Order: sequence, then C-alpha cells, then structure tokens
Amino acid sequence: MDVAALVTIERIDALRDVVRQWRADGACIGLVPTMGSLHEGHMSLLEAARQRADRVIASVFVNPLQFGPGEDFERYPRTPEDDQRLLANAGCDLLFMPAVAEIYPAGPSATLVTVKSLSVVLCGAVRPGHFDGVATVVAKLFGIVQPDFAVFGEKDYQQLAIIRQMTADLDLPVQIVGAPTVRAPDGLALSSRNRYLSEAERAQAPRIHATLQAVASRIVAGERNFAALAAHGEADLRAAHMQPDYFEIRDAQTLLEPTHKSRELVILTAARLGKARLIDNLRAVLV
Repeated sequence: MDVAALVTIERIDALRDVVRQWRADGACIGLVPTMGSLHEGHMSLLEAARQRADRVIASVFVNPLQFGPGEDFERYPRTPEDDQRLLANAGCDLLFMPAVAEIYPAGPSATLVTVKSLSVVLCGAVRPGHFDGVATVVAKLFGIVQPDFAVFGEKDYQQLAIIRQMTADLDLPVQIVGAPTVRAPDGLALSSRNRYLSEAERAQAPRIHATLQAVASRIVAGERNFAALAAHGEADLRAAHMQPDYFEIRDAQTLLEPTHKSRELVILTAARLGKARLIDNLRAVLV
C-alpha cells in the first residue's frame, strides 16, 4: 500500500466518524496501541489483528502519563514517517496519531485507572505510577475507538496482565489478545529502546534471553528453589555488565510468588544496559 493511501487521523471526532461508518457496515474492528518507533514486533501485532478483523486501527501515541521524572519521554524515539510506511505495508486501515493535547486537553488526567495488586510489583515497584499511566491511556483508547479486540505483545508481560485485569474489572467489551514476543536471530527481544544500544551493548544484550532460557531449563529439570534461581539469574546479568532492576520467578497467571498450585511460571527481568532499559520474560511449565 502507498503511504499516501494510509488514512491518518489526529482528532478523536474524526476517528469516531470513520468507526461509526465501519460499524454500520458490520465490520469487526481491531486495535493495536503503540508508542511508535515501530519494528517487526509491532508488525506481528498488526498481522495478528489482520487475521481477526475486517478493519485494523493502529494508534501511535507517546503517553506522557506513563513516564516518571527523569525518564526518557523527551528522547523516546519518534519516527512518524517510518511508522506510516511500515503500517501501510502491513495493511493497516487507519492510523490514529493524536497530539498530547488531544488525549489530555485539560493537562494531566484528573482520573487515573489503577490496577492495585499488579501495578506495584516488578516494573511497578521500580517505576511508581507507570502502570497507572498505561491503564489510563489504554482505557481512554478503548473508549475512543471502541474496538472489538485489541492486541498487545507478550514481551510486556506485566502490562498485558494489567490490561486484562482492568478490562475484566471494568466490564469493557474488548477482547484482549496476547501476541508472542518477536526476537532477533540471536534471541534479543525486539524493542523500540534497542535503538539506544551501542554496537558493543547490542552484542551483549542477548545475554538476557540466554539467562532466562538457562533458568527455565533448570525449572523444567525439577529445581524448585526459586529464590536461588532468581538470584543466580540476576548475578549472571550483573556479570554481563548489566544492572538488573529485578529478576523474578512468578506464577504466570497471577504474577504472585509461586505456590504448590502453580502449574506455569513466568521468569521476568528488567535490566539496564547503557542508556537502554530492557525487559524480557520466558514461561516455564511445571511437570
């Protein structure tokens, strides 16, 4: 598709006009929310949406509400022309690319959506308020677009869990679809923040996935001292000159500490490498 043929809308009322017509035609509508700086991982989300929907909307919005003081809101990579080209080639029907003032016309939102238990652990413990910003903007996008379903990547495992919980708790009529993590050939999870990595750091970054795999293998082999396994994983990343914010093993369904009832675990980590903060996870089934 020619980039010029991709419908790009910046205003909520204009988006709603298009969606209203699609609804009148009986279309099933899928939404892929993003912060832009798109890559092959995002394109896999578009593909998952295309397989389920008659019409696919992608949003590109760098949400200031989910960035804390001193974080990278101002320098977060923004590549609107490349994003439009990729979306056009992926068969996206509409790009919603609003300005901050369109989403928050009165300044920072007076209403925040908080998913209490899930928002204060793991990344939430290190980035207070981050997931309030995520849940709030996703709730707003659901209200604006009113999609039948929305697709999110499993690389942001905690975010996906929070959005699922929020959607269920608020009885929002949106199906949440999780799409598998897309990786480079050396195992590094694709991320917009990979752009921050120097050449040397990029060569070191796959150690994250390798460490997750090693810990998962030990769990599958029968090891159950999860605290010791997590400590080993964190030490392995530190030995690779990374600064882990955490390395944790949790129940894949609840994100709580594993219990005797846990049947599937998820190993999650966030580590700083140079200017980049990289997150990744891997699941392990207990036998």
